[in-house]
Amino acid sequence: MALKVAKVDVWAVEIADEPGGLAGVLSAMAEAGASLDCAIARRQADKFRAGVVFLTPVKGKKPQAAAASVGLKHAEDLATLRVEGPDKPGFGAALAAAIADAGINMRGLSAMTCGKNFVAYLGFDTKQDADRAAKAMKGLDRASPAGKRKLART
Repeated sequence: MALKVAKVDVWAVEIADEPGGLAGVLSAMAEAGASLDCAIARRQADKFRAGVVFLTPVKGKKPQAAAASVGLKHAEDLATLRVEGPDKPGFGAALAAAIADAGINMRGLSAMTCGKNFVAYLGFDTKQDADRAAKAMKGLDRASPAGKRKLART
């Protein structure tokens, strides 16, 4: 399986950091028939009793109406790439190194494996950074990922 890199739209909303805060958002999406590939929720360290949830994709009239009803909005300030490929030891390091070598700073990363594959969501500050990162990752699936690059320490 070759490495697949695709731009994805992410929707986000601030939620109450309390029991049911996340459940309310996900219930509304489920009732609208939304099929989500990824949901990430976390506390906001700088806000008391506040969290944030990120969802992708939010497609279709009913899911988008449900998203709006719970305050979800398209996160236009978060350019995101979905990267999928075969899971190999060290591949996450190689991916991060390729992006770093291109002079691009990632805003965030969420990754997981399922069986023999991985999927990662990489967030960037701008669409241009995401485009440059996608180019930087080309050919990585053919490269030996296991730690060949030495990171500079400062």
